[in-house]
Amino acid sequence: MLTLKQIYDNKAAIIAGLEKKHFAGAEEAIEKVIAFDGERKAAQQKKDNASAEMNQLSKQIGALMKEGKREEAEAAKAATAALKENIKQYEEAMAVAEEAQLKVLLTIPNVPYALVPEGGSAEDNLAVKVGGFKLGEKTKVLDQSAELAFSAEGAAIALRDWPADENPEPENAKLPHWELAKKYNLIDFDLGVKISGAGFPVYIGQGARLQRALINFFLAEANKAGYTEIMPPTVVNQASGYGTGQLPDKEGQMYHCEVDDLYLIPTAEVPVTNLYRDEIIDEKELPIKNCAYTECFRREAGSYGKDVRGLNRLHEFSKIEIVRIDTPEHSDASHKEMLAHVEGLLQKLELPYRILRLSGGDMSFTAAICYDFEVYSEAQHRWLEVSSTSNFDTYQANRLKCRYRRAEDKKVQLAHTLNGSALALPRIVAALLENNQTEEGIRIPAALQPYFGGDMIK
Repeated sequence: MLTLKQIYDNKAAIIAGLEKKHFAGAEEAIEKVIAFDGERKAAQQKKDNASAEMNQLSKQIGALMKEGKREEAEAAKAATAALKENIKQYEEAMAVAEEAQLKVLLTIPNVPYALVPEGGSAEDNLAVKVGGFKLGEKTKVLDQSAELAFSAEGAAIALRDWPADENPEPENAKLPHWELAKKYNLIDFDLGVKISGAGFPVYIGQGARLQRALINFFLAEANKAGYTEIMPPTVVNQASGYGTGQLPDKEGQMYHCEVDDLYLIPTAEVPVTNLYRDEIIDEKELPIKNCAYTECFRREAGSYGKDVRGLNRLHEFSKIEIVRIDTPEHSDASHKEMLAHVEGLLQKLELPYRILRLSGGDMSFTAAICYDFEVYSEAQHRWLEVSSTSNFDTYQANRLKCRYRRAEDKKVQLAHTLNGSALALPRIVAALLENNQTEEGIRIPAALQPYFGGDMIK
């Protein structure tokens, strides 16, 4: 949530940033926030004046009684009672203005950083780095350093200009993962429909082993990188949903347990970040680095067609999340470290990937800057998103009241929050199956073999 200081200090820049994020009615929303703040301040001033007058009258009452001026004392008492009633009304007016202001603030997204490209859709995202293979003209964004890739000077290509993939020769055609899953008895999509519905697959035998191997591999890599593992609840209350920006649920994507007013988490970001809600952290403890494996639940309302087939889009899936709490001065460095960590996982899994810097119109509601990682499916001939790694600046921290105490002057200020998938399993599994199929079976990447207990799915 934006702070009032941000709005007052940088009103024009805030409005321009919201327009870059394609937030309709940006100027109107900001003006409403300022107007409600004006109403609150006016009521506050009236309350303060009434309180001062009441205090002065209260002091006079005793003196008037001592002087025997009973009627004047009674009049002062009556005036004091009236002022108390006025103060109550002013406090109610303040509360109404604050509530109205909060409702508007909750509808306003985060403001994107200057590095975020202009654009209203995924076609305007920029591919800043490609790894794992070369595809014709795509090599133009290869061979740049990580530092350049995540700066304004780095080479990039808009997805609308991305070269089309050539159709493979018939004899080289590969089976999609849903056919491989059936062939090797790895995943039963129909059984999942029987038990729960579409989007809830059942993993069997070697398929279940592959899931467990990936979970253990990702957690082990996170541990090596200094992340503390957390095992959080997978249901959260309203306050937690509001804290990280999943509520209000404008698109109806959260599963809501109405009887208990609890929500199934769409990502471990929600419970893990909420560990620090209403907390003041000593600067010496930062950056805080946590990771968590959880099941994630998303309604995926409005999803249909070929993009949802098989593992491409599920209602329940496994994911390892990395979360950081940091200072404003170090959060950019933290973000780059997280990006390098995710990229390293894809390299160890030997998967072709690209890294996208999302345009303003394709970013999440809460992110200030976001990079997506996509892996290439050699059977589907398309890119599959497997991670979004974001810096939220102070936006989530303001909702959470997550603050830290500076070491140099002991001042308390809002922290920065960051998170990313490291990694989400379904599309990783899809790419591993499709890209590693051979006549003998499906090859397991070397880095994953100790966790899987073999080098091949047969």
